[in-house]
Amino acid sequence: MSVTAIDADESDDYFLTASGFLTPASLLLGTIGNPELATLKILPAFFNTEGLAVTQHEAVSRDGTVVPYFQVSRSKLELDGSNPTLLYGYGGFEISMRATYSAGIGVGWLEHGGVYVLANIRGGGEFGPDWHNAARREHRQRAYDDFIAVAEHLVERGITSSEHLGSWGRSNGGLLMGVMLTQRPDLFGAVACGSPLLDMKRYNRLLAGASWMDEYGNPDVAADWEFISRYSPYQNIDPDAHYPRTLFTTSTRDDRVHPGHARKMFARMIEHGQESLYYENIEGGHGAAANYKQAAYMDTLVYMFLWRELNPVKREE
Repeated sequence: MSVTAIDADESDDYFLTASGFLTPASLLLGTIGNPELATLKILPAFFNTEGLAVTQHEAVSRDGTVVPYFQVSRSKLELDGSNPTLLYGYGGFEISMRATYSAGIGVGWLEHGGVYVLANIRGGGEFGPDWHNAARREHRQRAYDDFIAVAEHLVERGITSSEHLGSWGRSNGGLLMGVMLTQRPDLFGAVACGSPLLDMKRYNRLLAGASWMDEYGNPDVAADWEFISRYSPYQNIDPDAHYPRTLFTTSTRDDRVHPGHARKMFARMIEHGQESLYYENIEGGHGAAANYKQAAYMDTLVYMFLWRELNPVKREE
């Protein structure tokens, strides 16, 4: 949501731009002191929202911090733990995860009956600089504890169960997925890991990695590597563990996060007999897609993968 004055010197009128999980971006006209708003324009809807509802909930993290999250689902949801649920998160660089309209999520997940959850974990900017700084450097584990808390809360509420709970993240969110994979493999039925940072021992030597040391720390400094090594996914793969099936996606042309992260992690997973899938687009940079068609294809890979792994009827087909 954003507010812009039409003429700060001559008028009390303003433009309000707003969108939500179920509402396309809209341009509204308002006047200071008048609660009524006039809708001027609204983008077309791309999926059916009938019977869907948005709710907000709170989970309690390991250190007692309350972590909010959004849930988009059918308004009449069976709380029997069987709902295919997609949990998305980021938690870094003071980037806020907001309630925005996504045709991809709507068509690819919600219309099929899936539950979509957006976690507002620490490391993001949803509640200002302190929320971000709380999960920087040596405190990075807090972001992961927050995501785990949300996942556990979904299970406790009966929304889903570990068998039907999947997670998805990209870039720094891909690192989040790698940590979920290695720290709590019991909590998820499937993981989608996109354009990820995974080898945190060498991330600062690859492409733009050196510019992120303020966020993660410097692995070449012994004191920093001590806390980074505790969560770095590549270094924490357990050959004796059983991991949920994982889809790694990246781009050969990624000029920010080196595709070597995903390549190495996938290779190590296969080496240890873990069920993993891998797709590398040869175009597209960090977004792993050079145009809308490729972007739709990449997202479809994720939705299809997660749906087939988490859908309770798939095993009967």
